[in-house]
Amino acid sequence: MNLTRMYGLFLRHFYLITRSFPRILDLIYWPSIQITLWGFISNFFAINSTYYNNAVGVILTCAILYDFLFRTSIGFNMLFLEEIWSRNFTNLFIAPMKISEIIISLIVTALIRALIGLVPAILLTSPLFGISILDLGIYLFLLFLSLYIFGITLGILVSAGLLRFGPSFENIAWSTMFLLAPFGCIYYPIEILPEIFQKIAYTLPLVYIFEEARNILINNVVNLENIFTALKLNMVYLIIAISLFYFSFNVARKKGTLINIGE
Repeated sequence: MNLTRMYGLFLRHFYLITRSFPRILDLIYWPSIQITLWGFISNFFAINSTYYNNAVGVILTCAILYDFLFRTSIGFNMLFLEEIWSRNFTNLFIAPMKISEIIISLIVTALIRALIGLVPAILLTSPLFGISILDLGIYLFLLFLSLYIFGITLGILVSAGLLRFGPSFENIAWSTMFLLAPFGCIYYPIEILPEIFQKIAYTLPLVYIFEEARNILINNVVNLENIFTALKLNMVYLIIAISLFYFSFNVARKKGTLINIGE
């Protein structure tokens, strides 16, 4: 064994990790988010063990809604990453394609990917658990619409980061949804969060979407204000995300890094 060679290889990977903020964040966020999320869930059920009359139904419905959000966001990221991995991103502009055309095509394809995974899950919940997400009624469409817009928004933001910072930002693509999960109040009401976290949560559409889903399932009451607030926040964030994507693209083009994007 040659200690010098092993030390050299160790240094290579050590510097790759320590000189890249996205890689450091990737190492930190998994245990931190898991502990935080399940800590809040445990606290909620310990304090409010009788909150849900139909705990399985409410939790599974929220899980399906969250999975749709996750698949939409990751689906957009995967489609964009596939263009980067295959070094095909620059070839798109030879067609030529506009940025708006690329974004719209990825948005539509991400929806199809999400639905392919979602429909079987919805069909399984009824025979296996006697639960139907259709219990949310006609408002289910508005909830899905909000989740879809927010998922696409996150996908565009991550793609903008990939254009701006390169492949090292790839880890963020997998961590974004988990970073937001504790603030989304997916399985518990917002009151469980510390006050400072509540302030952050209220700036996200997620808290209004999942609060309203539980409100419909538990109280059989619809608060349209929550739904419209989520939609308004989504539109604000979507405009910001698209603007950042255009900005990142222009920066990458000016610096010449657009050509070198890839594995």
